[in-house]
Amino acid sequence: MADTIFALATAPGRAALAVVRLSGPRVRASVEALAGSVPPAREARLRRLAGADGQAIDEALVLWTPGPASYTGEDGAELHLHGGSAVVDAVSEALMALGLRLAEPGEFTRRAFENGKLDLAQAEAVADLVDAESEGQRRQALAQLEGALGRRYEAWREALLEALASLEAAIDFPDEELPADVAARAGPPLQALAADLEAALAGAGRGERVREGYRIALIGAPNAGKSSLLNRLIEREAAIVTATPGTTRDVIEAPLVIGGFKVLLADTAGIREAADEIEGEGVRRAMAWADSAALRLWVVDASAGDGAWRLAADAARAGDLLVLNKADQPLGSDAGRAEAHAGAAGLEVSKISAATGAGLEALHDALRRRVAQELAGAEFPAATRARHRARLAEALAAVRRGLEALQSPELAAEDLRLAGRALGRITGRIDPEEVLGRIFASFCIGK
Repeated sequence: MADTIFALATAPGRAALAVVRLSGPRVRASVEALAGSVPPAREARLRRLAGADGQAIDEALVLWTPGPASYTGEDGAELHLHGGSAVVDAVSEALMALGLRLAEPGEFTRRAFENGKLDLAQAEAVADLVDAESEGQRRQALAQLEGALGRRYEAWREALLEALASLEAAIDFPDEELPADVAARAGPPLQALAADLEAALAGAGRGERVREGYRIALIGAPNAGKSSLLNRLIEREAAIVTATPGTTRDVIEAPLVIGGFKVLLADTAGIREAADEIEGEGVRRAMAWADSAALRLWVVDASAGDGAWRLAADAARAGDLLVLNKADQPLGSDAGRAEAHAGAAGLEVSKISAATGAGLEALHDALRRRVAQELAGAEFPAATRARHRARLAEALAAVRRGLEALQSPELAAEDLRLAGRALGRITGRIDPEEVLGRIFASFCIGK
């Protein structure tokens, strides 16, 4: 029999209210011991809570949710207490005296998964919803919690079963009067499935970027105004700004929300020939962060004429944005040369002054369009975590092998079983133990 667990489900510290959750076979007896009686199911009632010695602890609302119609599928309860830490501590001590134990991180949701109330993708969505910092993250997590990801994988599993049925018929009933092409009939649905999986993998980064944040790197020569631009975009003084070139030595990351999506903006060290080991490490980190970013803002001092624009030109890619800064000052020769290079390289150009704020609204609009273009989509993304993407790639490889082996139904069928197993691992339908610990360990206590 499983232990009966409890945890504080609200943030610790002084507050108006605190909610303690309970789940397990001894919940009813524990509520009776603490509150005197159990209220009607799913009806909150005011009760006087007292310890084993009869001393009053608090006047609280008690909610009783008998299983299986509960979050975890087990008998559950919530105690809505006054939010003082002394009250919470006293209730916790009383519950432990009754034989209950403090829940581990994510244990409530893990029990919900193990009792069939959620699939594994939905369980992950609970954590994502708790951690959501932007409207895009909230929408994605809620859709995943409501089963959008699971339904998509289940449709692919059904397609695999359809193809597998044809192969199994050819294997198990070779002497029956079956069509000669029964195994070959698996080809069209498998080809369609392979195309779906290829498209899903091609767009898999979208879901991960919504969840983790869209990464934008500010790159450029020293003193181009990258730190000033970062401070302007996030509307606070996060980076030190001085007239001395090379002030920024490390990567300074700052989150913000653009168009309802979380964005991670990074100010990086100025790219140039390093004068010492420390600056060299800063340039290396700048290039590494820029390489992994979804978008790079190549910042150029439009008032300069010393050719410094070339120092970061190779780090920019087609689709990135050239930001000509210091547009409030007389233009130097670097502005025209950098703009010409940007036109040839397929970069959009934006002219701003980080000092005065001129052009920043147009830059914001350009970033908003770019983020929406890459992250918004009518169809729910096929992957929201690296784990999903890895299993998708595994399934696609197995389907491709199955297509190549259709002349040998036994081999093709085994490949399709492997593909189904890979998809099943995403929702936890098959062999989830290898990932359960890592997934639920990231949850907060009481969830």
